[in-house]
Amino acid sequence: MPISIEMPKLSDTMTEGTLVKWRKKLGDKIEMGDVIAEIETDKATMEMEAFDDGTLAEIFVKEGEKVAVGQQIALLAVAGEKPGEAKPAAPSPAVAASTHYQEVAGAPIPGAPGAAPKPATAPAAAAAPEPAPVVTPQGRVKASPLARKLAAQKGIDLTRVVGTGPGGRIIERDLANAPVGAPAPASPARPATSAAPAAPVAVSSAVLAVPPIPAGPGDRVVPLSGMRRVIAERLVASKSTIPHFYLQIEADAEPLLKLRVGLNAGAEASGRGKITVNDLILKAAVAALVRVPKVNAAWAGDAIIEYDKINLSVAVAVEEGLVTPVIRDVAGQSISEISAAVKDLATRARGKRLKPEEYQGGTFTVSNLGSYGIESFFAIVNPPQAAILSVGAAVKKPVVNAAGQIVPGQRMSIGLSCDHRVVDGALGSQYLGELKNLIENPALMLL
Repeated sequence: MPISIEMPKLSDTMTEGTLVKWRKKLGDKIEMGDVIAEIETDKATMEMEAFDDGTLAEIFVKEGEKVAVGQQIALLAVAGEKPGEAKPAAPSPAVAASTHYQEVAGAPIPGAPGAAPKPATAPAAAAAPEPAPVVTPQGRVKASPLARKLAAQKGIDLTRVVGTGPGGRIIERDLANAPVGAPAPASPARPATSAAPAAPVAVSSAVLAVPPIPAGPGDRVVPLSGMRRVIAERLVASKSTIPHFYLQIEADAEPLLKLRVGLNAGAEASGRGKITVNDLILKAAVAALVRVPKVNAAWAGDAIIEYDKINLSVAVAVEEGLVTPVIRDVAGQSISEISAAVKDLATRARGKRLKPEEYQGGTFTVSNLGSYGIESFFAIVNPPQAAILSVGAAVKKPVVNAAGQIVPGQRMSIGLSCDHRVVDGALGSQYLGELKNLIENPALMLL
Protein backbone atom coordinates (compact mmCIF):
# COMPACT_ATOMS: atom_id res chain seq x y z
CA MET A 1 0.00 0.00 0.00
CA PRO A 2 1.34 3.47 -0.84
CA ILE A 3 1.84 5.90 2.01
CA SER A 4 -0.08 9.17 1.92
CA ILE A 5 1.92 12.34 2.61
CA GLU A 6 -0.33 15.07 3.99
CA MET A 7 0.08 18.75 4.79
CA PRO A 8 1.36 18.77 8.40
CA LYS A 9 0.22 21.12 11.14
CA LEU A 10 3.44 22.98 11.85
CA SER A 11 2.11 25.52 14.35
CA ASP A 12 -0.81 25.79 16.76
CA THR A 13 -2.48 28.45 14.60
CA MET A 14 -1.86 26.82 11.23
CA THR A 15 -4.93 25.86 9.19
CA GLU A 16 -3.32 25.79 5.75
CA GLY A 17 0.15 25.98 4.28
CA THR A 18 1.75 27.05 1.03
CA LEU A 19 3.99 24.49 -0.63
CA VAL A 20 6.89 26.79 -1.47
CA LYS A 21 9.28 24.25 -3.00
CA TRP A 22 9.61 20.54 -3.58
CA ARG A 23 13.08 19.40 -2.48
CA LYS A 24 12.53 15.95 -4.03
CA LYS A 25 11.21 15.01 -7.47
CA LEU A 26 9.15 12.11 -8.80
CA GLY A 27 11.04 8.84 -8.64
CA ASP A 28 13.50 9.99 -5.97
CA LYS A 29 14.34 7.54 -3.22
CA ILE A 30 13.23 8.88 0.16
CA GLU A 31 14.61 7.95 3.55
CA MET A 32 13.08 8.78 6.89
CA GLY A 33 14.26 12.24 7.95
CA ASP A 34 14.90 13.50 4.42
CA VAL A 35 13.64 17.02 3.72
CA ILE A 36 11.10 16.61 0.94
CA ALA A 37 9.53 20.09 0.76
CA GLU A 38 9.51 23.64 2.11
CA ILE A 39 6.20 24.72 3.66
CA GLU A 40 5.21 28.31 4.39
CA THR A 41 2.97 28.59 7.44
CA ASP A 42 1.30 31.67 8.89
CA LYS A 43 4.58 32.52 10.66
CA ALA A 44 7.57 31.01 8.89
CA THR A 45 8.91 28.87 6.06
CA MET A 46 9.81 25.45 7.40
CA GLU A 47 11.31 22.21 6.13
CA MET A 48 9.03 19.17 5.90
CA GLU A 49 10.69 15.84 6.66
CA ALA A 50 9.69 12.36 5.55
CA PHE A 51 8.47 9.95 8.21
CA ASP A 52 8.88 6.80 6.08
CA ASP A 53 11.18 5.22 3.52
CA GLY A 54 10.09 4.76 -0.07
CA THR A 55 9.97 6.32 -3.52
CA LEU A 56 8.17 9.58 -4.32
CA ALA A 57 5.44 8.19 -6.57
CA GLU A 58 2.89 11.00 -7.00
CA ILE A 59 2.83 14.76 -6.40
CA PHE A 60 -0.63 16.33 -6.16
CA VAL A 61 0.27 19.89 -5.21
CA LYS A 62 2.29 22.32 -7.31
CA GLU A 63 4.80 24.75 -5.91
CA GLY A 64 3.06 27.94 -4.76
CA GLU A 65 -0.30 26.28 -4.05
CA LYS A 66 -2.09 26.59 -0.71
CA VAL A 67 -3.24 23.38 0.96
CA ALA A 68 -5.39 22.72 4.01
CA VAL A 69 -3.80 20.98 6.98
CA GLY A 70 -4.37 17.23 6.60
CA GLN A 71 -4.90 17.36 2.82
CA GLN A 72 -2.94 14.86 0.75
CA ILE A 73 -0.03 16.40 -1.14
CA ALA A 74 1.94 13.35 -2.36
CA LEU A 75 2.24 9.56 -2.32
CA LEU A 76 5.19 7.47 -1.26
CA ALA A 77 5.56 4.03 -2.86
CA VAL A 78 6.96 1.47 -0.42
CA ALA A 79 9.37 -1.35 -1.16
CA GLY A 80 8.06 -3.74 -3.81
CA GLU A 81 5.81 -1.16 -5.46
CA LYS A 82 6.56 0.64 -8.68
CA PRO A 83 5.89 4.38 -8.62
CA GLY A 84 3.23 4.05 -11.31
CA GLU A 85 1.30 1.48 -9.26
CA ALA A 86 0.66 3.83 -6.37
CA LYS A 87 -2.90 5.12 -6.30
CA PRO A 88 -4.20 8.12 -4.35
CA ALA A 89 -5.65 7.07 -1.05
CA ALA A 90 -9.17 8.18 -0.27
CA PRO A 91 -9.04 11.13 2.10
CA SER A 92 -10.27 10.54 5.60
CA PRO A 93 -13.69 11.98 6.49
CA ALA A 94 -11.98 14.64 8.58
CA VAL A 95 -9.87 15.76 5.63
CA ALA A 96 -12.78 15.58 3.20
CA ALA A 97 -14.77 17.85 5.48
CA SER A 98 -11.98 20.40 5.64
CA THR A 99 -10.56 20.70 2.13
CA HIS A 100 -10.46 24.45 2.50
CA TYR A 101 -9.29 24.80 6.13
CA GLN A 102 -12.91 24.20 7.27
CA GLU A 103 -13.59 27.75 6.14
CA VAL A 104 -11.67 29.56 8.83
CA ALA A 105 -13.23 32.77 7.60
CA GLY A 106 -16.74 31.49 8.19
CA ALA A 107 -16.49 29.29 11.26
CA PRO A 108 -17.42 30.68 14.68
CA ILE A 109 -14.63 31.36 17.14
CA PRO A 110 -14.44 28.32 19.45
CA GLY A 111 -16.10 29.07 22.75
CA ALA A 112 -17.78 32.23 21.49
CA PRO A 113 -21.48 32.74 22.27
CA GLY A 114 -23.56 30.88 19.73
CA ALA A 115 -20.66 28.78 18.45
CA ALA A 116 -21.95 25.48 17.11
CA PRO A 117 -20.44 22.25 18.50
CA LYS A 118 -18.11 20.35 16.22
CA PRO A 119 -20.00 17.74 14.20
CA ALA A 120 -19.36 14.22 15.39
CA THR A 121 -19.75 12.67 11.95
CA ALA A 122 -18.50 13.55 8.50
CA PRO A 123 -20.66 14.16 5.40
CA ALA A 124 -21.99 11.13 3.56
CA ALA A 125 -19.75 9.27 1.13
CA ALA A 126 -19.41 10.58 -2.42
CA ALA A 127 -21.31 7.60 -3.81
CA ALA A 128 -24.48 8.57 -1.98
CA PRO A 129 -27.21 10.53 -3.80
CA GLU A 130 -26.72 14.29 -3.86
CA PRO A 131 -27.87 15.55 -0.47
CA ALA A 132 -30.44 18.24 0.07
CA PRO A 133 -29.55 21.34 2.07
CA VAL A 134 -29.23 20.52 5.77
CA VAL A 135 -31.99 22.14 7.81
CA THR A 136 -32.03 22.55 11.58
CA PRO A 137 -35.04 21.46 13.69
CA GLN A 138 -36.08 25.11 13.78
CA GLY A 139 -36.33 25.14 9.99
CA ARG A 140 -33.15 27.14 9.32
CA VAL A 141 -30.66 26.13 6.64
CA LYS A 142 -27.25 25.35 8.14
CA ALA A 143 -24.81 27.93 6.78
CA SER A 144 -21.81 29.87 8.04
CA PRO A 145 -22.22 33.57 8.84
CA LEU A 146 -19.98 34.44 5.89
CA ALA A 147 -22.05 32.29 3.52
CA ARG A 148 -25.26 33.96 4.75
CA LYS A 149 -23.75 37.40 4.21
CA LEU A 150 -22.56 36.62 0.70
CA ALA A 151 -25.85 34.93 -0.21
CA ALA A 152 -27.79 38.01 0.85
CA GLN A 153 -25.51 40.25 -1.21
CA LYS A 154 -25.70 38.09 -4.34
CA GLY A 155 -29.38 37.20 -4.09
CA ILE A 156 -28.77 33.48 -3.62
CA ASP A 157 -31.48 31.34 -2.05
CA LEU A 158 -29.68 29.12 0.47
CA THR A 159 -32.49 26.55 0.34
CA ARG A 160 -31.27 25.73 -3.18
CA VAL A 161 -27.61 25.25 -2.17
CA VAL A 162 -26.00 22.00 -1.04
CA GLY A 163 -23.36 22.46 1.67
CA THR A 164 -19.99 20.74 1.61
CA GLY A 165 -18.76 22.00 4.98
CA PRO A 166 -18.71 20.04 8.23
CA GLY A 167 -22.07 18.34 8.80
CA GLY A 168 -23.39 19.56 5.44
CA ARG A 169 -23.01 23.21 6.42
CA ILE A 170 -23.06 25.72 3.56
CA ILE A 171 -19.77 27.59 3.38
CA GLU A 172 -18.27 30.24 1.12
CA ARG A 173 -17.06 27.99 -1.70
CA ASP A 174 -20.53 26.43 -2.10
CA LEU A 175 -21.84 29.75 -3.42
CA ALA A 176 -19.45 29.91 -6.38
CA ASN A 177 -21.84 28.17 -8.81
CA ALA A 178 -25.05 28.49 -6.85
CA PRO A 179 -28.21 29.51 -8.77
CA VAL A 180 -29.15 33.12 -8.31
CA GLY A 181 -32.72 33.68 -7.21
CA ALA A 182 -34.71 35.47 -4.58
CA PRO A 183 -32.57 35.89 -1.50
CA ALA A 184 -33.42 33.80 1.49
CA PRO A 185 -35.41 35.58 4.19
CA ALA A 186 -33.49 37.24 6.99
CA SER A 187 -32.70 35.10 10.01
CA PRO A 188 -35.26 35.45 12.82
CA ALA A 189 -32.38 36.12 15.18
CA ARG A 190 -31.30 39.19 13.20
CA PRO A 191 -34.36 40.79 11.61
CA ALA A 192 -33.67 43.51 9.07
CA THR A 193 -35.67 46.72 9.31
CA SER A 194 -36.14 49.67 7.03
CA ALA A 195 -35.25 52.04 9.86
CA ALA A 196 -31.65 50.90 10.17
CA PRO A 197 -29.19 48.64 8.39
CA ALA A 198 -29.13 45.01 9.42
CA ALA A 199 -27.01 44.21 12.45
CA PRO A 200 -23.52 43.03 11.54
CA VAL A 201 -22.94 39.32 11.28
CA ALA A 202 -20.96 38.09 14.28
CA VAL A 203 -17.25 38.47 13.68
CA SER A 204 -15.83 35.08 12.76
CA SER A 205 -12.15 34.22 12.83
CA ALA A 206 -10.66 36.66 10.32
CA VAL A 207 -13.65 38.31 8.68
CA LEU A 208 -15.15 41.59 9.80
CA ALA A 209 -18.93 41.79 9.55
CA VAL A 210 -19.27 45.08 7.68
CA PRO A 211 -18.57 44.48 3.98
CA PRO A 212 -16.14 46.85 2.27
CA ILE A 213 -17.00 49.08 -0.66
CA PRO A 214 -16.80 46.82 -3.75
CA ALA A 215 -13.51 47.06 -5.62
CA GLY A 216 -13.63 49.25 -8.67
CA PRO A 217 -11.52 49.75 -11.78
CA GLY A 218 -7.89 50.19 -10.84
CA ASP A 219 -8.37 48.85 -7.30
CA ARG A 220 -6.14 45.99 -6.26
CA VAL A 221 -7.65 43.07 -4.33
CA VAL A 222 -4.94 41.45 -2.21
CA PRO A 223 -5.79 37.90 -1.04
CA LEU A 224 -5.14 37.28 2.65
CA SER A 225 -1.88 35.52 3.39
CA GLY A 226 -1.89 32.87 6.09
CA MET A 227 -0.07 35.27 8.40
CA ARG A 228 -2.46 38.16 7.83
CA ARG A 229 -5.46 35.86 8.33
CA VAL A 230 -4.15 34.63 11.69
CA ILE A 231 -3.26 38.17 12.78
CA ALA A 232 -6.84 39.24 12.01
CA GLU A 233 -8.28 36.27 13.87
CA ARG A 234 -6.22 36.87 16.99
CA LEU A 235 -6.82 40.61 17.07
CA VAL A 236 -10.59 40.19 16.71
CA ALA A 237 -10.59 37.49 19.39
CA SER A 238 -8.50 39.68 21.69
CA LYS A 239 -10.64 42.81 21.40
CA SER A 240 -13.87 40.79 21.50
CA THR A 241 -13.11 38.66 24.54
CA ILE A 242 -10.53 40.54 26.64
CA PRO A 243 -11.66 43.54 28.75
CA HIS A 244 -8.89 45.99 27.84
CA PHE A 245 -7.97 49.05 29.84
CA TYR A 246 -5.06 51.40 29.37
CA LEU A 247 -2.45 53.19 31.49
CA GLN A 248 0.20 55.66 30.37
CA ILE A 249 3.30 57.32 31.83
CA GLU A 250 5.86 59.81 30.57
CA ALA A 251 9.46 59.12 31.53
CA ASP A 252 12.61 61.22 31.37
CA ALA A 253 14.56 59.38 28.66
CA GLU A 254 17.75 61.45 28.90
CA PRO A 255 19.54 59.18 31.44
CA LEU A 256 18.77 56.14 29.30
CA LEU A 257 20.08 57.84 26.16
CA LYS A 258 23.28 58.87 27.95
CA LEU A 259 23.80 55.30 29.17
CA ARG A 260 23.43 54.06 25.59
CA VAL A 261 26.15 56.45 24.38
CA GLY A 262 28.52 55.17 27.06
CA LEU A 263 27.74 51.50 26.40
CA ASN A 264 28.23 51.88 22.66
CA ALA A 265 31.56 53.60 23.13
CA GLY A 266 32.73 50.55 25.04
CA ALA A 267 31.09 48.14 22.59
CA GLU A 268 32.79 49.79 19.62
CA ALA A 269 36.17 49.59 21.29
CA SER A 270 35.73 45.86 21.94
CA GLY A 271 34.26 45.10 18.51
CA ARG A 272 30.80 44.17 19.81
CA GLY A 273 27.47 45.16 18.29
CA LYS A 274 25.84 48.45 19.19
CA ILE A 275 23.09 48.67 21.81
CA THR A 276 19.81 50.24 20.69
CA VAL A 277 17.29 52.22 22.71
CA ASN A 278 14.92 49.28 22.26
CA ASP A 279 17.46 46.90 23.82
CA LEU A 280 17.56 49.09 26.93
CA ILE A 281 13.77 49.35 27.06
CA LEU A 282 13.47 45.56 26.85
CA LYS A 283 15.92 45.16 29.71
CA ALA A 284 14.00 47.71 31.77
CA ALA A 285 10.66 46.02 30.99
CA VAL A 286 12.04 42.69 32.19
CA ALA A 287 13.58 44.18 35.32
CA ALA A 288 10.23 45.79 36.16
CA LEU A 289 8.51 42.40 35.73
CA VAL A 290 10.97 40.89 38.20
CA ARG A 291 9.91 43.57 40.69
CA VAL A 292 6.17 43.23 39.92
CA PRO A 293 5.81 39.55 38.90
CA LYS A 294 2.00 39.43 38.98
CA VAL A 295 1.91 41.26 35.64
CA ASN A 296 3.77 38.33 34.07
CA ALA A 297 0.58 36.29 34.02
CA ALA A 298 -2.34 34.97 31.99
CA TRP A 299 -6.07 34.38 32.33
CA ALA A 300 -6.94 30.66 32.38
CA GLY A 301 -10.73 30.72 32.64
CA ASP A 302 -11.15 29.59 36.23
CA ALA A 303 -7.70 30.64 37.43
CA ILE A 304 -4.84 33.08 36.86
CA ILE A 305 -1.46 31.67 35.90
CA GLU A 306 1.47 33.62 37.35
CA TYR A 307 4.51 32.53 35.36
CA ASP A 308 7.74 31.65 37.09
CA LYS A 309 9.91 32.55 34.08
CA ILE A 310 9.73 35.65 31.88
CA ASN A 311 9.48 34.71 28.19
CA LEU A 312 9.58 38.08 26.47
CA SER A 313 7.68 38.48 23.18
CA VAL A 314 9.10 41.26 21.00
CA ALA A 315 6.92 42.70 18.24
CA VAL A 316 8.72 42.64 14.87
CA ALA A 317 7.26 44.19 11.73
CA VAL A 318 7.52 41.97 8.63
CA GLU A 319 6.25 42.42 5.10
CA GLU A 320 2.94 40.64 5.73
CA GLY A 321 2.21 42.00 9.19
CA LEU A 322 3.63 41.36 12.63
CA VAL A 323 5.28 38.49 14.46
CA THR A 324 6.32 38.26 18.10
CA PRO A 325 9.40 36.06 18.50
CA VAL A 326 10.19 35.09 22.07
CA ILE A 327 13.36 35.51 24.16
CA ARG A 328 13.03 32.74 26.73
CA ASP A 329 13.91 32.95 30.41
CA VAL A 330 15.17 36.48 29.86
CA ALA A 331 15.31 37.68 33.47
CA GLY A 332 18.97 36.74 33.98
CA GLN A 333 20.23 37.93 30.60
CA SER A 334 22.46 40.96 30.15
CA ILE A 335 21.70 43.89 27.85
CA SER A 336 24.21 42.52 25.33
CA GLU A 337 22.58 39.07 25.37
CA ILE A 338 19.11 40.57 24.89
CA SER A 339 20.41 42.76 22.06
CA ALA A 340 22.00 39.81 20.24
CA ALA A 341 18.88 37.66 20.68
CA VAL A 342 16.57 40.38 19.33
CA LYS A 343 18.75 41.01 16.27
CA ASP A 344 18.92 37.30 15.46
CA LEU A 345 15.18 36.69 15.94
CA ALA A 346 14.18 39.80 13.98
CA THR A 347 16.41 38.86 11.04
CA ARG A 348 15.02 35.34 10.85
CA ALA A 349 11.45 36.57 11.38
CA ARG A 350 11.74 38.85 8.35
CA GLY A 351 13.07 35.89 6.37
CA LYS A 352 10.22 33.68 7.67
CA ARG A 353 12.77 31.29 9.14
CA LEU A 354 11.55 31.10 12.72
CA LYS A 355 10.78 27.75 14.29
CA PRO A 356 7.38 27.35 16.03
CA GLU A 357 8.98 27.24 19.48
CA GLU A 358 10.59 30.62 18.75
CA TYR A 359 7.31 32.51 18.44
CA GLN A 360 5.14 30.57 20.89
CA GLY A 361 4.99 30.58 24.68
CA GLY A 362 5.59 34.27 25.39
CA THR A 363 4.37 35.62 28.75
CA PHE A 364 4.66 39.42 28.17
CA THR A 365 5.00 41.52 24.99
CA VAL A 366 6.80 44.77 24.17
CA SER A 367 5.87 46.73 21.03
CA ASN A 368 8.09 49.70 20.16
CA LEU A 369 7.09 52.15 17.40
CA GLY A 370 9.53 54.84 18.45
CA SER A 371 11.78 54.22 15.44
CA TYR A 372 8.78 55.09 13.22
CA GLY A 373 8.36 58.45 14.92
CA ILE A 374 5.21 57.44 16.83
CA GLU A 375 5.09 59.32 20.13
CA SER A 376 2.37 57.32 21.88
CA PHE A 377 -0.05 54.45 21.21
CA PHE A 378 -1.77 51.50 22.87
CA ALA A 379 -1.23 48.00 21.50
CA ILE A 380 -3.79 45.19 21.64
CA VAL A 381 -3.17 42.50 24.26
CA ASN A 382 -1.50 39.39 22.83
CA PRO A 383 -3.58 36.51 24.27
CA PRO A 384 -3.28 34.62 26.52
CA GLN A 385 -0.88 37.17 28.02
CA ALA A 386 -2.28 39.70 30.48
CA ALA A 387 -0.50 42.86 29.29
CA ILE A 388 1.46 44.46 26.47
CA LEU A 389 3.82 47.44 26.68
CA SER A 390 3.64 50.17 23.99
CA VAL A 391 6.78 52.29 23.64
CA GLY A 392 6.90 55.60 21.82
CA ALA A 393 9.77 57.76 20.57
CA ALA A 394 11.97 59.87 22.80
CA VAL A 395 10.90 63.44 22.02
CA LYS A 396 12.71 66.70 22.70
CA LYS A 397 10.38 69.10 24.48
CA PRO A 398 10.40 71.87 27.12
CA VAL A 399 10.07 70.47 30.63
CA VAL A 400 9.95 71.92 34.13
CA ASN A 401 12.91 70.87 36.28
CA ALA A 402 13.06 70.44 40.06
CA ALA A 403 13.84 74.15 40.49
CA GLY A 404 10.70 75.14 38.59
CA GLN A 405 12.63 76.26 35.50
CA ILE A 406 11.62 75.46 31.93
CA VAL A 407 14.50 73.60 30.30
CA PRO A 408 14.93 71.35 27.24
CA GLY A 409 14.37 67.67 27.95
CA GLN A 410 13.84 64.22 26.41
CA ARG A 411 10.55 62.57 27.21
CA MET A 412 9.25 59.13 26.30
CA SER A 413 5.59 58.09 26.44
CA ILE A 414 4.92 54.47 27.44
CA GLY A 415 1.52 52.79 27.47
CA LEU A 416 0.36 49.57 29.10
CA SER A 417 -2.67 47.70 27.74
CA CYS A 418 -4.05 45.30 30.37
CA ASP A 419 -6.47 42.41 30.63
CA HIS A 420 -8.58 43.71 33.51
CA ARG A 421 -9.40 40.16 34.62
CA VAL A 422 -5.73 39.71 35.59
CA VAL A 423 -4.18 43.17 35.98
CA ASP A 424 -6.15 45.88 37.75
CA GLY A 425 -5.34 49.58 37.82
CA ALA A 426 -3.23 49.52 40.98
CA LEU A 427 -1.11 46.58 39.79
CA GLY A 428 -0.58 48.08 36.34
CA SER A 429 0.34 51.43 37.89
CA GLN A 430 2.85 49.73 40.18
CA TYR A 431 4.50 48.08 37.19
CA LEU A 432 4.71 51.34 35.21
CA GLY A 433 6.11 53.10 38.29
CA GLU A 434 8.95 50.58 38.52
CA LEU A 435 9.57 50.85 34.78
CA LYS A 436 9.73 54.67 34.95
CA ASN A 437 12.21 54.48 37.81
CA LEU A 438 14.44 52.11 35.85
CA ILE A 439 14.36 54.27 32.72
CA GLU A 440 15.23 57.39 34.71
CA ASN A 441 17.86 55.54 36.77
CA PRO A 442 19.16 52.99 34.26
CA ALA A 443 22.19 52.07 36.36
CA LEU A 444 19.75 50.06 38.49
CA MET A 445 19.35 47.64 35.55
CA LEU A 446 23.02 46.78 35.76
CA LEU A 447 22.89 45.67 39.40
